[in-house]
Amino acid sequence: MIRIGFWAGRKYNLARMTMRDLVRAYLTHYAVAAYFALAAVCVGLAIAWMPAWTVSEILRVAAAGLAAVLVYPLVWYSLHRWVLHSRLGYRTPLLAKVWKRTHFDHHQDPHDLGVLFGALYTTLPTIALVTLPLGWLIGGAAGAAACVAGALLTTCFYEFCHSAQHLNYRPRWKWMQEIKRLHLLHHFHNENGNYGITNFVVDRLLGTDFDAARERPKSATVFNLGYDEAMAQKYPWVAAMSAGGIRVGADGRRWRPHTPHANADAVGADLGYSAKRDKAA
Repeated sequence: MIRIGFWAGRKYNLARMTMRDLVRAYLTHYAVAAYFALAAVCVGLAIAWMPAWTVSEILRVAAAGLAAVLVYPLVWYSLHRWVLHSRLGYRTPLLAKVWKRTHFDHHQDPHDLGVLFGALYTTLPTIALVTLPLGWLIGGAAGAAACVAGALLTTCFYEFCHSAQHLNYRPRWKWMQEIKRLHLLHHFHNENGNYGITNFVVDRLLGTDFDAARERPKSATVFNLGYDEAMAQKYPWVAAMSAGGIRVGADGRRWRPHTPHANADAVGADLGYSAKRDKAA
């Protein structure tokens, strides 16, 4: 990867960055730059492929672009819940590296900006797969190009909001404060809910939303998505690529292969229980 601007250095910890730092990092990230450039190309293609400059045709192509914006909350929810959080990702050496980069590392260290933005080799094929058929159905070739452009710009918006949610910064907008609060519950309390980024409507429709920590128990897998000591010994590929070990337990302690398993008392402590309390019960 070519590193320019902010990315020429090694300062990638969102907990130590300002909003100005984040804006610089965002605007100089290779993936974000690629999204904006490809969106401009797609807008140009939509204009070039416009079948006729009539009101009805212009509205059709515009509707194709808008369709991407409207469908993306469902697309992101589906990818986030059933692909990125799938436990199949670490079970084969072929998928382990991709799964580690696309989401495991982000949950291991939610403040690491270096693994927050999506990788182009995963995001671009997904965008094309979803938007090209949808846009074509609505507005032909021009509609397909407009739909891709809409998805690319939506992705840019998602990426900025997502990174801002992990920044040590209190947003001024109440809407941004709310989506940040819900997203941080996903990262630091229980990963099995609040899959949305800027929109939690699908979470509400499918019953995976939760508004406060008291509504769900603290998850022991919130930092590792189920890839714990036992899974690492059975499927070692992700652990082998994790030089600093993997975070396990609800407290996020580090564990390395070939070290003893956490005992039952330690796991109980992670979940908020103690031997004394258990005996009293």
